[in-house]
This record gives sequence, C-alpha cells and structure tokens, in this order.
Amino acid sequence: MIRYALIPLLVGLLIWIGADLLGTAQRERDSAVHELTGVREAARLSGERLAARDAIDLQRTQELNDERTENDGLRRAVDDGRQRLRVNATCSAAVPSDPSTGRLADAASAELTADARPDYFTLKDQLALSRQMILGLQDHVRQVCLR
Repeated sequence: MIRYALIPLLVGLLIWIGADLLGTAQRERDSAVHELTGVREAARLSGERLAARDAIDLQRTQELNDERTENDGLRRAVDDGRQRLRVNATCSAAVPSDPSTGRLADAASAELTADARPDYFTLKDQLALSRQMILGLQDHVRQVCLR
C-alpha cells in the first residue's frame, strides 16, 4: 500500500523536476537566440561600415590619382616649354631706362625659376594628398562613425 502511495509522489516529483529542467532549457534557448540575433546585427552593421569605408577610400584614392596625373601632365608641359608657370606678383615702380624719353624698360612677366619648379610640383602633390585625406576623414566621420 505504501508502494502505491509512493508511486504518485515519485511521478509528481519527476514531473516537477522535468518541468523545472524544461523551463531552464527554454530560458537558455531564448537567451542564445537573443544573443545570436545581436551578433548577426553587429556583423551586418560592421559589414556595412567596412563597405562604406572601402567606398570612401576607393573614391578618394581615385581622385588623388587623377589630381597627380594632371599635375604630372602640367610638369611635363612646363619641362617641355609648352606651358609656363607664372607668378601672381606686382612689380615695384620701374626706373626709366632712358631718363630723357621717360620710357620704361620692357620686362617679362614674373615666372618661377627653374630650380623652384620641382618644389612647386612637390607642394602641389602634397596639397592634393592632404586635401584627399581630409575629405576622406570627413566622409568617414559622416558616413561611418555617425551612422
């Protein structure tokens, strides 16, 4: 008789333990699914940011290469004598070449000396690089960091 009374108690205890284990397993599963969703979203956002960064880099690199190509063409044209580098300058009042006629000596327009030209082109290349770096960083902040 005690045996018959213990069986329902034992079955009830097993059901209670099983229900508790089932509840724990369901909570762990829900937690894992939530974590997986968060990881997938983080991976998606990271992928979008990397793609945006790569697009910015590609655009700015292409623009820098275009500016350098244009600068190299100008350098060759100046070296070949097809173009001249003129300086935006004003000259002080000239002294008349012949005081009796009051005429001024003819002067050529201001131009960079031959030894200053390489420095000019180096500065122009560095300016293009700096400009593209600044624009690229600004794009990165706007399109990647602030998103």
